[in-house]
Formats: sequence, C-alpha cells, structure tokens
Amino acid sequence: MAKKNEENYYVNPEDLTGKKEETTEVVEEIKSEKIVFRGPEVQTKEVKNDWEIKDRVYHLKGKTPLSFAIKAANIYWFDEEKGYERELKYTSNQQTCFVDEMKGDQRLAHIVFRNGTLMVPKNKTVLQKLLSLYHPHNGILFEEHKPQVVAANQVDMIELEYEALNAAMNMDLDIAEAIMRVELGSKVTTMSSKELKRDLLVFCKKNPALFLELANDDNVMLRNFGIKATELGIIKLSTDQRHFEWGNTGRKLMTVPFEEHPYSALAAWFKTDEGMEIYSNIEKRLNA
Repeated sequence: MAKKNEENYYVNPEDLTGKKEETTEVVEEIKSEKIVFRGPEVQTKEVKNDWEIKDRVYHLKGKTPLSFAIKAANIYWFDEEKGYERELKYTSNQQTCFVDEMKGDQRLAHIVFRNGTLMVPKNKTVLQKLLSLYHPHNGILFEEHKPQVVAANQVDMIELEYEALNAAMNMDLDIAEAIMRVELGSKVTTMSSKELKRDLLVFCKKNPALFLELANDDNVMLRNFGIKATELGIIKLSTDQRHFEWGNTGRKLMTVPFEEHPYSALAAWFKTDEGMEIYSNIEKRLNA
C-alpha cells in the first residue's frame, strides 16, 4: 500500500526503488523486438507465381476441322522436381489438373477446338495451365497464340526478305541463272534477262531463306555449269545416269556415286584435281 510522505502526497514504493523504470525499459525492449514463434524447422522452396491472369487463345496446327477434341485424361507430365511422371486430367470441379492433388469425385470435362480455335477465359486458369505448361501435345497438335512471338517472327521474315532482295538486285546474271535453274529447271535457258530478273525477285519474296542459301552455295554455280555443258553437248550424261562422258568422243569422265544426284556429284567432282582440269577445258569450250 502507498505511504504518505511529508509533502502530503502519496508515492508508490516502486518509484522509490527504481523498479518501475526497469520494468518500463524491459517492456519497451520487448515491444521493440519482433517475436517469432517457430515450429519444427521445415525446408521449403520458394515458389514464384509468375502466371499472368488473362484470356488466352489456342490454335490447332495444320488443318482446321469444324470440331476437334484433344485428350483431357490419361496424359502424363514428367515433374523434374519430384522425379516421376504425374497423371493429368481436366475436370470441371477440381482446382488442379494433377490427379494426385485432386480431392473427392472427379468430373471429366472435354477440351474441344471449334474451327481450329479454342478461347479460354482468364477464370479458367486450370485449363490454361494444362494447355500451356503441361499438355504433351502442346506445340505438336496445337499452340498458344502469342502476339509478341508472331510479331517477332514477322519482323525476322521482313528483314530476311529485304536482305534477299538486296542481294538479288546486285547479282550477276550467271549466278541468277544458276539459282533459278534450281527452281525452274532448263526453262531458264530460253528466258530473257528481264524475265530472269523478274522471276528471281519473285523467288526472293516467296522463299528468301532458300534464295540466300542457294546464293551462298558454291555447288549451285558448279551444278549450273555442268547442266549448261550438257545442254550444249560438250559433255553428256549416260542413259542410266551412272556416269558422265565427253560428248564428241564418248570417253568417260566420272562415275556418279550410288543414290546421289548426277549434277550434285559432278559439282563435287569439279573440285577435285582431275575435275578442275576438265572444268577448265569445258570453260574454254563454253567461251569459244
């Protein structure tokens, strides 16, 4: 009980002993510390939820039938973290597509593409993740429509086409003829220079990657050289397409390896020591 002092007011005994200040300091110290209650130590792996919530569209690859259903059950995905294949199933009443995480009854739902397209709203996250992340037929039977990827591919194609057209505009007619012979065959022999240039530019726009590949292939020029020599009768290919020979004497020049295209084999042979001599001889006759 508090005692009355000489100034006629009450003083708490704890004030005289200094215990109150100590208590206050302890309380303040406790308040300043963050108290964490720890249970048994469990190692957990932090999971980053980077899945974007949005509407998604999926397209069938190849043909676009009026209706096409893909497998919604009896499919598996290999979980590298767990080290085994996990069964997948799309249901209408579960919050996961992994069978080992499902609870209660499972009502199987169908996954159907209409006119080659399947639109999945953002509230159907389970189906979206099944199609985009886990389904084994993703990228084979169907794929997700990604505008950014489409735009990047279009830019790459435009740049490739621009590079091909630039190369074609500055190309010699002999090289243009060699490239177009791959596309048109012997028809190029009767074409004028303007017709050849026109068809070359059309070919660049239609297949710029193939054009650039042919333009950088030395064998294309050698193939064309061999074909021109054959058309002019300087050399000739045997009826069984097994060897080349001189057109005037019939002396055999080289044998075509088994299951190899005759003019591809001839182009490769022109790079050998013996072939280079024959090439020089034919070149003189072509320019005579």
